[in-house]
Amino acid sequence: MRITLLGAGHIGHTIAHLLSASGDYDLTVVDRSAAALASLGALPVKKLQAETADPQALLQALRGQQAVINALPYHLATLAATQAREARCHYFDLTEDVAATRAIQALAEGASTAFMPQCGLAPGFIGIVAHHLALGFDELREVKMRVGALPAFPTNALKYNLTWSVDGLINEYCHPCEAIRDGRNIEVLPLEGLEHFSLDGTEYEAFNTSGGLGTLCETLAGRAQTLDYKSVRYPGHRDLMKLLLEELQLNKEPETLKAILRKSIPSTMQDVVLVFVTVSGMRGGSLVQEVFARKIFAERSETAPLSAIQITTAAGVCAALDLFREGRLPQQGFVRQEQVALPEFLANRFGRAYQQSRQVESIG
Repeated sequence: MRITLLGAGHIGHTIAHLLSASGDYDLTVVDRSAAALASLGALPVKKLQAETADPQALLQALRGQQAVINALPYHLATLAATQAREARCHYFDLTEDVAATRAIQALAEGASTAFMPQCGLAPGFIGIVAHHLALGFDELREVKMRVGALPAFPTNALKYNLTWSVDGLINEYCHPCEAIRDGRNIEVLPLEGLEHFSLDGTEYEAFNTSGGLGTLCETLAGRAQTLDYKSVRYPGHRDLMKLLLEELQLNKEPETLKAILRKSIPSTMQDVVLVFVTVSGMRGGSLVQEVFARKIFAERSETAPLSAIQITTAAGVCAALDLFREGRLPQQGFVRQEQVALPEFLANRFGRAYQQSRQVESIG
């Protein structure tokens, strides 16, 4: 299958490795940076340096391809999807941006090709899990989705290291969050809804962030009484972010905040991804709760280390593409994450990254 991968950054690099090693994809990697393309080394992929924010350059890169995976910053998602429709190739991305997803949903109407955004961890895998659990209930009461990409060894006051896109991080901290309350679809404020819980002997906090629900609010409208998504951090992180964003008003100067974080907060490859979903409701006349909890750890190889966020995000989009290629997903129009069957995802050669993680048994 002929694939164009847009972006050779942190996640794109991992996607390129996975797809090229599978032997089933003829891959062309496109990036504006010659250095990023060079970092792919001797991988058996074609490399094309092009301005990825230029519509004509994007269109040229996509013509003749069967599908595109967009691993560019979230603000380029609508542009890339528009050019994919023009080039008549299937579209997959990792965006968490709600506005971009809605624009892509509109682009997919009447299209002869498929559009499947939000194929990462959250949104992405977390929605597949939540929907799978929800299917097992006669009546849904509450669906809670919690995800954290956390440093394994937090040492600073924020108890955080940069594990993925700073642009995406600030975006999810600053925009309204979708939720369902009392059976009604609503918007709630980011950084609110603070809660604390322990998992596997470690204390965490969680709070509202934007985008992680994907399209589940639409899919479960009229079924779930309560549905929400929160990002998981170590205790104290939320209060410091509220200070920066709201009291110091850096939410009005996002570029300044991004520069500060990039300068002051080190990145790390030693991270852990926490996935925690609880669903409760009626089944056979009884009130029942089901829980899915996993921790996915970084691969600390001497030659090719991979962070947990690289593993989980790349596995999500590669598994979606693989299942699509096998005809297990709709072949045109808008495709939601929750249309992926969890057992098929976990059985997939790429999705097995989640299956090989450590299941968490003790929850308090």
